[in-house]
Amino acid sequence: FWGEVGLETLCSALSGECQEKFEDHWYRLVEQRWQRSVRRMSSVVKKKRSLRSAFPVLDLPLQPIHQHVYEANLRNSNACHEKFTELSEKVRKGGGDNAIARHTQRNRKLLVRDRLRLLLDDEGFLELSPLAGLGLPYGDIPSAGCLTGIGRISGLWCVFIANDATVKGGTAYPITVKKQLRAQEVAIQNRLPCVYLVDSGGAFLPLQSEIFPDKNQGGRTFYNEAIMSAMKIPQVSVVCGSCTAGGAYIPTMAEEAVMVHRIGTVFLGGPPLVKAATGEEVTPEDLGGARLHAEVSGCIDHFAWEEKEAYVCTRNIISTLNFQLPEEEEAEVKEPLYSPEELLGLAPQSYNYSLDVKMVISRLTDESRFHEFKARYGTTLITGFAKIHGHLVGLVANNGELSHQAALKGSHFVQLCDQRDIPLVFLQNTAPTVAPTLSSTQAEMNSNCLKAQGSMMSAVACASVPKITVVIGACHGADSYAMCGRAFDPNFLFLWPNARVSMAAPGHAGSLLPPDSAQEEEQKKKQDDLNRRLKEESSAFYSSGRLWDDGVILPQDTRKVQQHFCFSCLEAAI
Repeated sequence: FWGEVGLETLCSALSGECQEKFEDHWYRLVEQRWQRSVRRMSSVVKKKRSLRSAFPVLDLPLQPIHQHVYEANLRNSNACHEKFTELSEKVRKGGGDNAIARHTQRNRKLLVRDRLRLLLDDEGFLELSPLAGLGLPYGDIPSAGCLTGIGRISGLWCVFIANDATVKGGTAYPITVKKQLRAQEVAIQNRLPCVYLVDSGGAFLPLQSEIFPDKNQGGRTFYNEAIMSAMKIPQVSVVCGSCTAGGAYIPTMAEEAVMVHRIGTVFLGGPPLVKAATGEEVTPEDLGGARLHAEVSGCIDHFAWEEKEAYVCTRNIISTLNFQLPEEEEAEVKEPLYSPEELLGLAPQSYNYSLDVKMVISRLTDESRFHEFKARYGTTLITGFAKIHGHLVGLVANNGELSHQAALKGSHFVQLCDQRDIPLVFLQNTAPTVAPTLSSTQAEMNSNCLKAQGSMMSAVACASVPKITVVIGACHGADSYAMCGRAFDPNFLFLWPNARVSMAAPGHAGSLLPPDSAQEEEQKKKQDDLNRRLKEESSAFYSSGRLWDDGVILPQDTRKVQQHFCFSCLEAAI
């Protein structure tokens, strides 16, 4: 309407005093709209004090009756912890000693973790999916060839995507692309600035059919860059190594780009391709070095003589984003009444070894306080409010099979939290398989349960508040969807090392196969084969290697991960 009529036309139709008042009102509206549209963080507004709460304390110490199950779970957790430590150590070595020596001595480059230490503030960062790329059909690609995560730069939470050139020379595999896209998704979903440390040799051509053609493959990286730019999400690129072929678009599509002299190069085709096509011999520096792009092409905005200078420059760029950080209050941290170390014995080795999930909650929440919602209804799903490091959250936790009543309760609670803008934390430990239909009564119950679970799925999918899912045990079947599994787009999804992720739990393959009484032996053989596959493919490390989650975290670190990174970056979203 305003565009069609125009301000001048409207003003000319009004008399003097009315016209003056109308113009003042119009410009006030324009100024307010401009102020809202300026890139700013929600943290610009001073953090308001939350309402006082005196939630009841969950007085749930370990009892002698729990000892047998607790000790069995603890043995399993210790075994999983050893496996986790072994894989983490393998990942930290990158491409191995020879590749590290070549990278640092011959190419005179910093290792990727040293680069991050120079770029990020002097505090920890959350690395996303560190075990991605292990155990794949085409071999192990430690950390999928790149490090992604969330850390602070000049006090501002940012997403970083950093290539590790010690792994296969920085070559991009399908899992590398998937990990980069997930990091961009985190930046978009949480509206966080994104910093790229580019040191890549391009795509691994033998697997080009899994990297190039489809929607969510290589080209999506550049699409996301354009979309993030349109959303006014800042992006900064540091060229600290080779940037060849499609990778050359990453720095050129970023808002600002920094390039390091001699070690940084940007070109579509390198010197070997030039020689093959024209017969001309040219050095990488002359073809696409930092001096060329800073002085001639203008593709980069900042020239750095060495890497350290590049990261100082990048930190300065982040400080020019004109974001105002919230005033940090020295609030007293209220730890749980029980040690988080006890979570190791509460992490179930299988569904049958699950203890009351309230015992888990009491070791995660501030002062072990929890205000339960609908405590006497649908008791196989625990819902309620708690605080984690002062952040008010809504907790949804499995405590048995997701029944009809439990699903209705979950649906109600999720909608309540959405209405009140309270973030949701899902503690997932679903039933190993669906209940069998052995009678008409059971069929009716299952039908009602399906409808209620469908309602809960709709509530979870449509909830606009931040959602964090932690798989503390099992993640099987449709119940996992209602509990905000990966397909339902939680902001973050983490696994405990003991977690299992599959359509049905190992040992329950019979529920997936059609009955065949005529060939019992063959049917049993199929079940045994499928159970073996389920056992192998449902482990947390198998899942994380394929990037079905945002990483495996230790149970005792759950509070730290949620507070220091998840809630902080959600709170700092643009």
